[in-house]
Amino acid sequence: MGIPLRIDARSTALVAVGGAVGAVLRYTVAQAIAGPLGTLAANAAGSLALGALAYEAAATDSALSADAHTLLGTGCLSAFTTYSTFAVQTAGLAPRWMAANVATTYALGFAGVLVGRAIAATARGDRR
Repeated sequence: MGIPLRIDARSTALVAVGGAVGAVLRYTVAQAIAGPLGTLAANAAGSLALGALAYEAAATDSALSADAHTLLGTGCLSAFTTYSTFAVQTAGLAPRWMAANVATTYALGFAGVLVGRAIAATARGDRR
């Protein structure tokens, strides 16, 4: 007995469109900032944006529809951020830089989410 698979064409299309936009944005960042710093920049910015998006989406009176969350979060920001490139680039660094890259990436990722949530809370006038 498996879990039934339900494919929703509308959500799939939203993820595809958002993913295409996110991939182009990620490529643009990689062209502007080469190597691990470009990946770090994309992942930190994506974490900030996803933190704000998740905070807004969790609000009971959210201005974001489920479609907007699917398009922006699952589609665009998932394609924009990249764990696999981070892993490959980290493995290619000199040993003394590997731990620094991992620590910096995770620290900025978590900080980005917290800052994104704070920005969304401030924009909403929330004090939680």
